Amino acid sequence: MTQAILKTDATALPKQPWLASVKWDCALIIGPAIVTSVIALACKPILDNSQFMPLWAWVTFVLVVDVAHVYSTLFRTYFDRRSIAEHHLLLVVIPIACWFAGWLLYRTDDMYFWRALAYLAVFHFIRQQFGFVALYSRNDPREFLKVRWLDQLCVYTVTLYPLLYWHTHLPRNFNWFVSGDFVNAVPHVVNECALAFYCLVITVYTAKELLLFKSTGFLNIPKNLILFGTALSWWVGIVALNSDLAFTMTNVVSHGVPYMALIWLYHNKASRANANVSSAETRASKSLGLLSKDFLLSFAPAFVLFLVLLAYFEEGFWDGLIWREHLTFFTPFASLPAITDATTLSILVPLLSLPQSTHYVLDGFIWRVKDKSGSWSAR
Repeated sequence: MTQAILKTDATALPKQPWLASVKWDCALIIGPAIVTSVIALACKPILDNSQFMPLWAWVTFVLVVDVAHVYSTLFRTYFDRRSIAEHHLLLVVIPIACWFAGWLLYRTDDMYFWRALAYLAVFHFIRQQFGFVALYSRNDPREFLKVRWLDQLCVYTVTLYPLLYWHTHLPRNFNWFVSGDFVNAVPHVVNECALAFYCLVITVYTAKELLLFKSTGFLNIPKNLILFGTALSWWVGIVALNSDLAFTMTNVVSHGVPYMALIWLYHNKASRANANVSSAETRASKSLGLLSKDFLLSFAPAFVLFLVLLAYFEEGFWDGLIWREHLTFFTPFASLPAITDATTLSILVPLLSLPQSTHYVLDGFIWRVKDKSGSWSAR
């Protein structure tokens, strides 16, 4: 009798809300933040207080992950027929508005542009973690809903405090985009108060999880792992170490890899939901061959290679026209003229930044999934 009751109670508990599977989520969604943080801590004697960024690391983390993941947004927007049909006006207006705003800011003061882009990127990075916590909380028991606000507060706390620490300890050996893009006017006393609040929130959140586990018997493993990974990577990359490579590794990999994995996952789930697609559309897709969206999103090496090629071309133009720091790697772009004219830069820099700025803005829309097909809503 007792065994039967226990079995019934256990069955009544919700399943762990993995997005795909334990292995998939741990490898591509949750794992990147934890693994890179552990590596950074293990290499602390080498990395700490260093601005050194070897070319292989820049290519691996910045080009292959950071810049490449931006282009994965194309598969939910400009490469998606349904998105174009339903949101064509939005998909046209946003890039134009982003470029115009960037031109206006850069024309006034180039630092206004970089600062606005940096804080927009920060908001985007934080909201991604917020979104993952929401996804992993989708099947929580009713008792959990009353205190879901504490989950949200915890996400903001474990990301915003390291950023506040960064602001109160400028300059650091790393920047978001360029030196001086963060405001350098936050007194140290603010950091001390914020640290106390940080510890309080984590303590209250931990107590909440333990109490809910005691009362319901359910512990949301992926949600707590994603929160742990977020807290760990933002602390290690920004607070614990003062290293350009450590920050880039923990910040970029924990953001870019899960983002690309989510794009891949949504496409494959949508493909199963749209199994009855019209034969005409199927033939049109197949006729594109290797450039087919379905092919690229069903063959991982092709998907990644496509994104990396786009990233290479973008960074090639950046390096040839603006930075000129890795010309040996961007040989085809080495002959481009270095642009120094302020008027030309005010047009060119926002244009080259358009993939990033458009990605940041569109990301606020494309995860508002409205049905099982994976299509999104602009409202």
